[in-house]
Amino acid sequence: MNEKVKLDQEYWEQRYRQNRTEWDVGEITPPIKSYIDQLTDKNLRILVPGGGNGYEAEYLFQKGFTNVYLLDFAEAPLQNFKNRVPAFPEEHLLHQDFFTLTPNQYDLVLEQTFFCALPRELRSAFARQVHDILTPNGKLVGLLFSEEFTNPGPPFGGTAMEYQAYFEPYFQFHVFEESQTSIKPRAARELFMILERRDKPQFIA
Repeated sequence: MNEKVKLDQEYWEQRYRQNRTEWDVGEITPPIKSYIDQLTDKNLRILVPGGGNGYEAEYLFQKGFTNVYLLDFAEAPLQNFKNRVPAFPEEHLLHQDFFTLTPNQYDLVLEQTFFCALPRELRSAFARQVHDILTPNGKLVGLLFSEEFTNPGPPFGGTAMEYQAYFEPYFQFHVFEESQTSIKPRAARELFMILERRDKPQFIA
């Protein structure tokens, strides 16, 4: 598999149908759980894009957050989530392309293995789209792989310097460092980030 393969809806549907979901650890990961545990405003509008089986959305919902949205290109993981968390509002399950979302909708976007599933040519567009869909002072929080992979993807790896080039025009960096609480297979291989939306993108001439 490589980035020339069409990573469309059918591709991801097949991955879920065939249970080829190696990125799925079966629960919320510790760095994101710790961040959520520090949030006090239960009315925040929170999006988990490319959220798959949605453990982050499930945890937020269990903690009493009322405006949580789970988005995925594939329908299968959303159905899995619906079966597992039947009380979750069905209208908050978004079966659509992340890049079709309209601006200024969310206060927080949680990133967990979505960015690394995108072909590299979409990474800059991802940064721009997150900026657009966030409200003023909104945040992008989550994890990024901090190494290149020898195996063809997805997932696709990268470096901190590369990621900074994508995100710096759109976000102020509050935290961007090696995650200290990653699960064992990802220890010393992940960056944890807390980025805050800039009012206006800033590009260096």
